[in-house]
Amino acid sequence: MPERAGGEAGESPVTLYDPRRMAFFHYMFTRFFRKHMRAGRVARWGLPQEYGARPLVVFANHPGWWDGVAFMLLSQRLFPGRRMFVPMDAGAITKYRFMTRIGVFGVEGGTPRGAVAFLRTARQVLAAPDRMLWMNAPGRFSDVRERPVPIAPGMSRLPEMAPDALFVPLALDYPFWSERKAEMLCAFGPPIEAASLAALPREDRLAVLSGALAATMDRLAEDAIAREPARFETLLQGPEGMGGIYQLWRRLLSAIKGQSFDPRHDPKGGAG
Repeated sequence: MPERAGGEAGESPVTLYDPRRMAFFHYMFTRFFRKHMRAGRVARWGLPQEYGARPLVVFANHPGWWDGVAFMLLSQRLFPGRRMFVPMDAGAITKYRFMTRIGVFGVEGGTPRGAVAFLRTARQVLAAPDRMLWMNAPGRFSDVRERPVPIAPGMSRLPEMAPDALFVPLALDYPFWSERKAEMLCAFGPPIEAASLAALPREDRLAVLSGALAATMDRLAEDAIAREPARFETLLQGPEGMGGIYQLWRRLLSAIKGQSFDPRHDPKGGAG
């Protein structure tokens, strides 16, 4: 049987979802993140609000490969009790079959058939108030400085699929500050009622979503430029410093001198 947007053999991602596998892969992604990134931070002004018993569409920019990891970590740590579902290119998901068990479903891009299948699956996902659809709104990788922020045309139909949903912009950025590993910076913007979007012409809906996401990204950029960890809630912290033999040598020298050891390249750069 040909595979559809729902996942394996046309099964719904809601049916395929396995909480135990989600817990396992959250653990694995957390370990992976701590090994390769300095910290995961959410701007204090951009922490999630109390959204009530409403389905959510979290629409994010798409600056890099780490976005999928960000979705996993943020959804599990900031939205307890909700289940996340994420569309992915149908060709790509064949390389990551395990993801069909943690809410990821395949979408055939660039075809009317794929668009119809995606909307059908989105309607099913958003039919319950404890579910969330997380998406990279541009539909392609795009630099954080690109303006206007691109929004994939298919987003214009989503408000009709879930009139009770809230659309929540999510800004993502991965700057390097004073350490060798990058920061994962995030912020959620004010929610938008699906009903208010549905009342607009479809082309105007895209402009509203683009503007809301751009405003959230611009405000996050101000905090990224400031390089002040105190502006953020730190969700995850990786090891500081260079690591390896050089860091061991610095630690030994500090011990010989009777000094406390700080592994950071710039101690004034702020702790996680």
